[in-house]
Amino acid sequence: MAPADLEKRAKEAFVDDNFELAVDLYSQAIDMDPYNADLFADRAQANIKLMSFTDAVADANKAIELDSSMAKAYLRKGTACLKLEEFQTAKAALEAGASLAPGDARFSNLIKECDERIAAETADLPKQSAGASPSIVVDSSDHATTAGESDQSNVSTHQQIVAPPAKPKYRHEYYQKPNDVVVTIFAKGVQAKHVVVDFGEQILSVTIEIPGEDVYHFQPRLFGKIKPEDCRYQVLSTKIEIRLAKADPINWTTLEFTKEPLVPQKINVSSVAEVGRPTYPSSKSRAVNWDEIEAQVKKEEKEEKLDGDAALNKFFREIYQGADEDVRRAMSKSFVESNGTVLSTNWKEVGAKKVEGTPPDGMEMKKWEY
Repeated sequence: MAPADLEKRAKEAFVDDNFELAVDLYSQAIDMDPYNADLFADRAQANIKLMSFTDAVADANKAIELDSSMAKAYLRKGTACLKLEEFQTAKAALEAGASLAPGDARFSNLIKECDERIAAETADLPKQSAGASPSIVVDSSDHATTAGESDQSNVSTHQQIVAPPAKPKYRHEYYQKPNDVVVTIFAKGVQAKHVVVDFGEQILSVTIEIPGEDVYHFQPRLFGKIKPEDCRYQVLSTKIEIRLAKADPINWTTLEFTKEPLVPQKINVSSVAEVGRPTYPSSKSRAVNWDEIEAQVKKEEKEEKLDGDAALNKFFREIYQGADEDVRRAMSKSFVESNGTVLSTNWKEVGAKKVEGTPPDGMEMKKWEY
């Protein structure tokens, strides 16, 4: 079945309030047409109806990545973030969308709601119970803009049957310091170009998309709020290391948000500084110094002894990572134009002419005709 036919059936399922089927059909269409921003934006709307708000944010982000001028993608993101109580992120998305659709009153209405919620959150912060569970408010202003969408107020009340979660493709774990949380995803040999990491006020979104393999998604709603602008990540040879900057110096009892009443405990930064390093609960008689272990792992990765092509690739990668822009351009151009037989770092020489292939001694280059 063609992507257009699947999209048509998905819209019909949406109109019939069969949102689970709509998501499934949109997913099938996306597998066949992965660069269609409309499919991601429409699946985001169906996920909003199912109250799968983190999935909706991920879909909206992908739609924006594919088409940054799509106003409805910003509307979907703003709506989902609003329901996740990520008011600042929601407002930023809605303001971007409003600039693309100045006459659409939905944006101004939702921005106004964001301002009210931000003001209320700021005013009520000292009075708020630390363990209070956030409420999810369904906004009725998000009317559909395409065929197959209905009023936002008509939220499905169907009982969902949740299947047991499948075993994740990659293992992950985390540890924390007074001001940040370090999340490690053990994905060996994954290239940085296949990894996309996004940060929200209380959302971490990690996508690993390797051609020919199932897409890996890790999109938890976090225990506490973070500062997205201060968060960082690094793709290493054996893992992806993500540093989340805490908005407040509290102890995270879990990585993911829980509705169970919990009283966050503030970390005494001064006392941590006195002892030198943070300690963690353990059944062992001796506390584990995670910083020391982390430094040791990085040292081992740096000193790792490789053979053959692996050693050569590592050598070239280190040159590329430490090089300036001209050297990187020279390396890329010479490698591509010579069909992988020449690797030069001299841009003045490489940039002035086409790089001809130079086969190894005893071999010759042939051009294949298709």
